[in-house]
Amino acid sequence: MSADHSHVDQSQGHGSMRDYVIGFVASVVLTAIPFWLVMTDTFSTGITAAIIVGFAAVQMIVHMIYFLHMNGKVEGGWTMMALLFTLILVAIMLTGSLWVMYHLNANMMPMPHDMSQMP
Repeated sequence: MSADHSHVDQSQGHGSMRDYVIGFVASVVLTAIPFWLVMTDTFSTGITAAIIVGFAAVQMIVHMIYFLHMNGKVEGGWTMMALLFTLILVAIMLTGSLWVMYHLNANMMPMPHDMSQMP
């Protein structure tokens, strides 16, 4: 029995060398810019953190497109649907967790100052 490797299923959008190079260069740039912002202390801490989060989100998209080959055509769109479902669940859980923590903090009974100094 000989294995016939001439038939390869091309329905899985495999990337070309060009796609990998574009993804790599984009990833390096999307890493270098936030690194430069932190090292040069260009903006305030809050603005820098927001910019870093934005670059991280863009970098995740670059990785999904150029390295994981996720798009609406692969596997009949089911991979993209699974990703969207996961993102929605994560957003619901994150929002709910932050809401609960905020309200727990806002509704906690204040501690008297004299009790905090007890031995």
